[in-house]
Amino acid sequence: MTIAKNMLISAGILGIFAVIGTAMVAYTNDTTYARVEANKRDFTLKKLHEIISPKAHDNDLESDTIQVTDPLLGSKTPMLVYRARKDGKPIAAIIQTIAPEGYSGNIYMLVGIRVDGTLLGVRVTDHQETPGLGDNIDTSKSNWILQFDNRSLENPSPADWKVKRDNGAFDQITSATISSRAVTKAVYNTLEYFKQHHQELFK
Repeated sequence: MTIAKNMLISAGILGIFAVIGTAMVAYTNDTTYARVEANKRDFTLKKLHEIISPKAHDNDLESDTIQVTDPLLGSKTPMLVYRARKDGKPIAAIIQTIAPEGYSGNIYMLVGIRVDGTLLGVRVTDHQETPGLGDNIDTSKSNWILQFDNRSLENPSPADWKVKRDNGAFDQITSATISSRAVTKAVYNTLEYFKQHHQELFK
């Protein structure tokens, strides 16, 4: 009886520790998840405001969104579109898009386009490109991506929407032509998507 009683006590103690341990892990996961999500939100908002100044619109970008799906955006899954408005009038759309042909895989971007079809700006939000080379697509590393500001489907002409190494209008990053090509093509494709779906985006 003593042995059985001791086993029951030991099992009970182990059970208590298991419950406490599980609760601690769950609490840590919940806390970490909330922090990670908050950091993602802050990062995205920072990138959005790099593209369009908070003074340029008076609506809440994070709530004025729609989800869209189109091969031109580089993914079969829904992508988010942020709509900027001022006094109720459309100002711009900032479209999540993917350049699937990066040197090291997908390059995730935000492409801001004014209602007239000109580019507000482009920002990379995530990538795995080579440090010191392909990562120059990020504004934290270089100003390379700023060359797309104020461009459009007509500026330059569609035939010139390529890097200079391919006889196009855009500079490529030294020793990172593949990354440069991928971003340039994705920006052009996003402009094409905007042109085809302009009315739908601002419903």
